[in-house]
Amino acid sequence: MVIKRTPKTLLGIAIGAGAALLSLLLWMHGALDRWEFASWAWRVELLARPGAATPKVKIIMLDQASLDWGKASNGWSWPWPRQVYGPIIDFCRRGGARAIVFDVLYTEPSVYGVADDELLAAAMRQASPFVASISLGEEGGSATSWPPNIPCRSLHFAEAGQDPVRSTLEHLTVPHGAFPIPEVATSATLLANVMDDPDSDGIFRRVHLFRVFDGRAIPSLGLAGYLAGGGPSGHGVEALDSMLNSAQLEHGWFGIGKQSFPLDANQRVILRYRGPSKTHEAFSAAAVIQSEIRLREGTGQLPVIGDPAIFKDCYVLFGLSAQGLMDLRPTPVSRVFPGVEIHATVVDNLLSNDFLRDVPRPFVIFAVVVLAMLSAFTIEHCKKGRHSLLAFGAFLSVPVVLGLAAYEVSYWWPILVQEGAVALAMVGALGLNYVTEGRQKAFYKHAFKHYLSPVVIDRLLEDPSRLELGGERRELSIFFSDLHGFSSISERLDPQDLTTLLNDYLSDMTDIILEEEGTVDKYEGDAIIAFWNAPLDQPDHALRACRAALRCQRRLQERRQEFLERAGSPVRMRIGINTGTVVVGNMGSRQRFDYTVLGDAANLASRLEGANKAFGTGIMVAESTWAQTAGQMRGREIGLLRVVGRKTPVRVFEPLLPDCSFQGAQLEAFQRGLACCYECRWAEALKVFSTLDTDPIAAVYSRRCRELLEDPAATWDGVWNLTQK
Repeated sequence: MVIKRTPKTLLGIAIGAGAALLSLLLWMHGALDRWEFASWAWRVELLARPGAATPKVKIIMLDQASLDWGKASNGWSWPWPRQVYGPIIDFCRRGGARAIVFDVLYTEPSVYGVADDELLAAAMRQASPFVASISLGEEGGSATSWPPNIPCRSLHFAEAGQDPVRSTLEHLTVPHGAFPIPEVATSATLLANVMDDPDSDGIFRRVHLFRVFDGRAIPSLGLAGYLAGGGPSGHGVEALDSMLNSAQLEHGWFGIGKQSFPLDANQRVILRYRGPSKTHEAFSAAAVIQSEIRLREGTGQLPVIGDPAIFKDCYVLFGLSAQGLMDLRPTPVSRVFPGVEIHATVVDNLLSNDFLRDVPRPFVIFAVVVLAMLSAFTIEHCKKGRHSLLAFGAFLSVPVVLGLAAYEVSYWWPILVQEGAVALAMVGALGLNYVTEGRQKAFYKHAFKHYLSPVVIDRLLEDPSRLELGGERRELSIFFSDLHGFSSISERLDPQDLTTLLNDYLSDMTDIILEEEGTVDKYEGDAIIAFWNAPLDQPDHALRACRAALRCQRRLQERRQEFLERAGSPVRMRIGINTGTVVVGNMGSRQRFDYTVLGDAANLASRLEGANKAFGTGIMVAESTWAQTAGQMRGREIGLLRVVGRKTPVRVFEPLLPDCSFQGAQLEAFQRGLACCYECRWAEALKVFSTLDTDPIAAVYSRRCRELLEDPAATWDGVWNLTQK
């Protein structure tokens, strides 16, 4: 095709070249990483194939159910006695596991004594091949050299003396290590590194297959498990030393025997996640322990998980998944992903040899320049608006299609740098039209910014028909707040001081709500009404609302002394939050209206704000909201309330700040007392609540329990009936 060189054509090419250059510079300096990572998470979730996960990888999880079972059935507190892990190891050995890999660090002697460590070590020796964990990194471990009393099996590179390989090994060197106790370290077939660094945003997309410590190339836990189980040779542990000695390192590749795996510029592999947590078959540690005990006792009872041969020829990884054990990691498929499953993914990818790899940079640069120039040229020659819209849709789709296609053939093709170049080129090519529209939009934003949220303004600019009256039914999380005793403060201050104080308070609270991407509905004196999940969808709207409430209380706490001096009395805020379906939209007359909410769910949020008075609390959250936080907030149940205007009681909760003094044993005691109340055991409840003398909610329950005990004829169904709003 011959392009006629007209000034317009040259201008389009120049705009495309400039857009490509700017986007490439942003990409090379990491400015686009945040959005590229988000697009990568989308690709991983969209194209993950759980069915492609190898059945040769199994996982045993020490999950919350196992902890509960251990405590209830055996009285085990955490940490468990180490001999408990013996039945897990023995069951895997009994089933014929190819390799047993423990993602657990035993850096301190057992609190149950040396015999406990020796029992674990004996089980490990009988279970060869067994891979144990060490921790190597830039910081954290006290060791700076390999302990002389611990044997070391490491990777050996024939080309280690060559400059490229030596330089790479130096790049992978870490100065600190943490090692298991000698009983464990000397009993393992192989010691492997469990520590690695996530990407710049804290997400684990890439991992090192090995790190260098004290001149030794130590495999990662996943690579060690792969090698201990036979790796590419298929000959099992007998061939382990020969495999370790056959390591190869070339530019962009790591090899073992005849197998080669692609490395990125930082000598890491890009993981191909098969799916969400438990994509690989997973078993509860409690079930495995019980299964082994039944087999040992020989009572004829079937093992809990069936035939141990389910582990035959499998790579079995053991790790921690209970939330309190702190081994959960953010990954592209989940923000809460057990660390052992990352190692399992490494083993899976090694067995399938299908790690992803980065597209070479020259190819990316070429594609960005060509797409930017072509898109700018096309927009420059579009005669009608609909043609420009079609061009926008077509060219913005190209990087996405390329990114998805590249993933299918095992490449990470950067989408955002191309999207950025295409978008910049087309926006630049629109020229004067966009300048004109930009000025008009700026005028509207300036006119509306004082009484509409920025998100609503953007939606109005996209669709002017939204300026008409009307609404839609949506589930929202609704936030009501009010200041305690504001009337007395108003009487005490002159109008100017009162206005200044109120503006400072409302500004602080509004900033937090907007940072959590909420929409401020309105202010009614000192009250704030806000909501989440409209006009834009926010799947985590309940969590955002609760987080905003805690942050507001924290901010008020930080300024409490200042406000006390200015107001002459403490400034305290009450917040009520409820989640439910309401009508949200433009309400009012045809001449004046607001973007607001109507519905019973909003009324309940308002009632909960007032209900704080009865319990002396600062935040009260309905069960409909609390359930959607999915355990991501610390807090406690307050009880069942029947607020004014509602016949059906609602269960309410109080979120707690992380550094709140009411934690641990006090929180457990309150929950016991509440359970006693629900079961009408007033004396027991009073005994528990009396120990919590500084807690206002416990004080309220204590008074009610005394009343019930003093009047035997009195009854109570556990529901608090509030008579005031």
